[in-house]
Amino acid sequence: MKTFVILACLVIASAASAEWRGNGEDAAGYNPRTGTAWTAQKNENGVTTTQTSRGGKAKTKNGKGVYKAPNGKKCVKTANGQGCQ
Repeated sequence: MKTFVILACLVIASAASAEWRGNGEDAAGYNPRTGTAWTAQKNENGVTTTQTSRGGKAKTKNGKGVYKAPNGKKCVKTANGQGCQ
């Protein structure tokens, strides 16, 4: 779960940093403090896939999602709970 929260903070911090571009379907940004870049694409079903330059990947929709860390650890947030394996 910590990893999922960190990714969310990264996306928010990156969007607030100096580098951010987006058109509603695709977005990209860079966090100069951490040296991490990210990209996000939304598909026709409303699922947003976010990938970082450090290898993290998240798929989210309506506040629920799955995050996979570069080391293979997965974190899930559903309507019924959250956790990591």
